[in-house]
Amino acid sequence: MKKIFTTAVLAASVALSGNVLAHGAKAKHGGIVQSAGDLAFELVTKDGSTTIYVDDHGKDRPTAGASGTLTVLKGAQKTSLPLEAGGNNTLVVTGDAKLAPGNKAVAAVTFADKKAVSVRFSIK
Repeated sequence: MKKIFTTAVLAASVALSGNVLAHGAKAKHGGIVQSAGDLAFELVTKDGSTTIYVDDHGKDRPTAGASGTLTVLKGAQKTSLPLEAGGNNTLVVTGDAKLAPGNKAVAAVTFADKKAVSVRFSIK
């Protein structure tokens, strides 16, 4: 009986640890946080502007020289907006993303070192 209980506890801890690692990043700016690769991305919409903050294991990831595209999916409608490097660890959406609950957004980012990352957000 002890072996069954120990095996069950071990299996549960392994299964749950993957979720903790994948979703362990906390929102620092009140946005939606998703992980891609070894980076955490926080999508924040505030006062009509949309910004993505990038962290690498809790430290700001410089975005100088980075660029990309934010694609917003509203049902069958798809809108692509350019992303430009902002200050320090931010990517700024050029234009109004008009994100609403139920929308999906996909950020495709290429950093200055040519590392390309794609991250998906679900707007709540």
